Parts: sequence; structure tokens; C-alpha cells
Amino acid sequence: MSEAAAGPEAASGLARDELAAWLRLLETPGVGRLGARRLLRAFGTPQQVFEAGASAWRDAAGPAEAHALAEPPAGLDALIRATEAWLDAAPDRSAIALGDPCFPEPLLATADPPLLLYAIGRPEYLKRPALAVVGSRNPTAQGSETARTFAAAISQAGLTVVSGLALGVDGAAHDGALQGPAGTIAVVGTGLDRVYPRQHRDLAHRIAAHGVLLSEFPIGTPPLPANFPQRNRIIAGMALGTLVVEAALQSGSLITARLALECDREVFAVPGSIHSPQSRGCHALIKQGAKLVESTEDILAELRLPVPAVAPPASAQAPSAGDAVLDALGYDPVSLDALQARTGWPNAQLNAHLLSLELEGQVARLPGQLFQRVIRA
Repeated sequence: MSEAAAGPEAASGLARDELAAWLRLLETPGVGRLGARRLLRAFGTPQQVFEAGASAWRDAAGPAEAHALAEPPAGLDALIRATEAWLDAAPDRSAIALGDPCFPEPLLATADPPLLLYAIGRPEYLKRPALAVVGSRNPTAQGSETARTFAAAISQAGLTVVSGLALGVDGAAHDGALQGPAGTIAVVGTGLDRVYPRQHRDLAHRIAAHGVLLSEFPIGTPPLPANFPQRNRIIAGMALGTLVVEAALQSGSLITARLALECDREVFAVPGSIHSPQSRGCHALIKQGAKLVESTEDILAELRLPVPAVAPPASAQAPSAGDAVLDALGYDPVSLDALQARTGWPNAQLNAHLLSLELEGQVARLPGQLFQRVIRA
């Protein structure tokens, strides 16, 4: 154990010997969360686990885990020192153990709750009712706008938005939620000493100021692929329900939706074009019983929550009438050739008008020379 552990208390609210015991328990190879929960049920706190001794460990967890617990894992002292230094570097950083008053209560009802969480930001957000908003890392322009608008309305309605800080829908949802009073929580797949993806560094700083960055991964953990499905269970478990905005049939968002169902939470899905691969996951969820939503009111009604007296609607509104190109676009991605056929406009005139609409944010240019109208709330 590190010499620094002799100090009275870490910035986390955990005494330093408590923090060291948690880290030793969770980082011991071969124990894992299931084994750690079994040991905690048998002995109480992590300190009491290590005070129990090898014979008691064998009775509670078996010979393999007893053998693993006998010696501190390699690198433990360095991890303790790094964690203490990270906690001490800023007052808004904390380590929140299972049983701490700040631990998110909905996670306690899940099958596999995290045992130790690291947080940057305002811990009171962890006690507020929340809704998860997830979706594609490569959304259409309309998908990003939908996620942002829904999240803003959800935050305005008093629900904190939980998502995963990924590119695409996650980032748009966090950004939208920051426009409302209930803020946002980003559950990440790395240690909190780094931001992944790097493009979201500024967004992460805004979330820390008006919400919480949250991780169960120890300081120094890189963005390993296996971490992200694991963090999805926390996103689903923290929320009253999960809203999916654009998702392919094989996507992490559908994993989060499945985990939400396993937690007995609601699943909501925004429908999209039948021609868009990014809508097929949402349509599959709707076929399986997810609630189709067109507005925030649909979500609040299903959760039996009051609708704010003044709340920005997240339903689609038609653009102003009178633009032949917007009328010809409809609501699905359309090729330039199809638009020419529908409008009868010359190529040069059509391209110029599409560029103008794109600059105004009314049209998005998609891969494959497709165009799509962007509906704003």
C-alpha cells in the first residue's frame, strides 16, 4: 500500500485506506465484479474482506479467488498514487463507492451495478431522474438535429439526459441537454484522466460544469473496445428509460436498449425513413414493442411525468411553404437526378438553390450525392 494512503481522507470522501482497499479488491485478477460482490456480501467492506484471511476467502469465494487475494495485484501502489493525485487535483472530482449517498439509486436495482464510480462535476445530478438518449455514431443531419432537440426538451422537462459521449447522436444529445436546467451525464469507457473521442474535449468540459462525467474504469484506462458495451449497462441502468434516435440493426444502441429492458426500464424509439439503414434499428425496436415517439410529450406520458407548462416541443414542424425544392425533397434522402425529375429545374439552378438551402441549414448533403431536408423544432 502506498505511503500516501496514510493520510486521513481522500478528496473523494472515501478515507484513503478505504480507497486503497476498493482498488485492491476491484483490480485483483480473477475476482471481477461478481466475485467482489460475493466477498462484500460475506464480509461487509473491502477492508473487512482483506482482514478476513485466506480460510474465510476460500469458504466465501473458493480456492482460486482466495489464492488471487493473497497478494496485492501488480501495479497497485502506482494506481493508488495516480488515483489520489487525480482526486486531489480539483475539488469537483470524486470516487463514489456502492453505498455512498451520491451513488445513483437506480443502479442499485440492476443485476450488475458498478461497485466504484469516478466522477467529475456536480454529484447532485446523479440523484435526479434521468432519461438515456443514444443512437448512431454516424447519424444523418436530421438524426443529429432530432437528438439535440429531444434532449433539450427532456432537460427542460426536468429529466437529466444520460448518454455515452460518443460521436454522433450521443454528442448531439449532450449538447442539447446542456440547453436545459436538468443538464446531462456522460458515462464514458475510459479513465476520467482522458477524453475520448478527442473531438469532444470542449463538450466534456461543458458537461463537467453543468452535469457529470462518469466512469467505472480506473484512472489511466485507455479506450479499449470491450469497455464500451460494458459502460452501456450503466447508461441504461441510471435512467427511467432509453430513447434511441437512429441506429443500425447491429449497433451498440440496440445493446443499450436491450439492457434497459433487462432492467425493467422503458424503451422509446424515433421512427425514420424506411429507406435509411440508420432507421432500421429503431424500426426493429418498435416492432418488438418499444414505444414510437414523435414528441417529448409521448415520453413524459409513458413515464407518467408532468408536461412543463412551457416546454420546447421536439416534434417535427414542416418548413415554410412555397419552396418547390423543399416540397420535392419530401422527408427521405433524394438523389440529384430524382430532384431534377420532380422539379423540372435545370441542373445549375437546382445545384445553386440546394447550396443556398444547405447554408441555411434546411438541407443536408449526404454521402452518395443524396440530399435530405432537415426538420427543426
